[in-house]
Amino acid sequence: MKIKKLLVTGGAGFIGSAVVRQLINCTECVVVNLDKLTYAGNLESLAEVSDNPRYVFEQADIIDRPALDRILSLHQPNAVMHLAAESHVDRSIDGPGDFIHTNMVGTFTLLEAVRAYWSKLNDSDKADFRFHHISTDEVYGDLHGTEDLFTETTPYAPSSPYSASKAASDHLVRAWQRTYGLPTLITNCSNNYGPYHFPEKLIPHIILNALHGKPLPVYGDGQQIRDWLYVEDHARALVEVVTKGQVGETYNIGGHNEQRNLTVVHTICDLLEELAPERKSPDISFYRDLITFVKDRPGHDARYAIDASKIERELGWKPQETFESGMRKTVRWYLDNESWWQRVLSGAYKLERIGQ
Repeated sequence: MKIKKLLVTGGAGFIGSAVVRQLINCTECVVVNLDKLTYAGNLESLAEVSDNPRYVFEQADIIDRPALDRILSLHQPNAVMHLAAESHVDRSIDGPGDFIHTNMVGTFTLLEAVRAYWSKLNDSDKADFRFHHISTDEVYGDLHGTEDLFTETTPYAPSSPYSASKAASDHLVRAWQRTYGLPTLITNCSNNYGPYHFPEKLIPHIILNALHGKPLPVYGDGQQIRDWLYVEDHARALVEVVTKGQVGETYNIGGHNEQRNLTVVHTICDLLEELAPERKSPDISFYRDLITFVKDRPGHDARYAIDASKIERELGWKPQETFESGMRKTVRWYLDNESWWQRVLSGAYKLERIGQ
């Protein structure tokens, strides 16, 4: 299908902003970015497209049904990409309520608003409409073997309040497709990394701590395995799914890059030795000297790994970046864009938000 106007929820977040940039830079569609602007929403991540006439920003909460009704009626999108979510596992352990509220109740509210909007479209526009829900591989729990992979039919077994809330939202989307006929698609992705990543997440946290000479915390023994997906590869995949995917289907999106957490930290340290040796704290010999093992978090999954053969076979997508090339680009980006992350660390990025 040809997308003329697309509503993206959570478009000021890490993955959402990559999707918005991809859509503006590589398609001709109009993009309406709906974002509440919580702590992780940063309009500065969209500076390169914010003046484009095909880009519109709406500050709203997906819990706010009247706001959703107004935005849908005003902009008349022919597709919705739902990325708005609370997503940090550690925060979900400390305060699960926000995750239930946003990821479950918010998704329900959005589904109902979209269903009401969709039901009033003419038959042709109704058939062309798409609701694309973006989820995570964490809904599957973890893998204990070394060869098993998550497929689109792997049973759900979430381990954290975050993954449980995302699993629930996936089930809601499938139910609205089955019960009401809403034309939905679901994607489950592996761990994303890349430019504009909020500093609480592993890779940017390690990069910035290393540059400041602070300890590099590694949970447990650091042997947990994740499949790492460069965020711009993910954005390309999401555009492929919303335009070419089969209604009612699920597509797993992975980077084909399984790495142990400790290996990720070692890779960052080694890249910084090469790219920024002068930034190293004078009281250490190597960036690796900053690595500190800390108590593992509760319910920490051992291994995630995605079988992404379906999306490659059916839609022709596969990642362009290897772990090595993507990590080099990521570390280089943080070195070259210090003003962005300094404003995040200081909180200055919040001061220029609409309505504040």
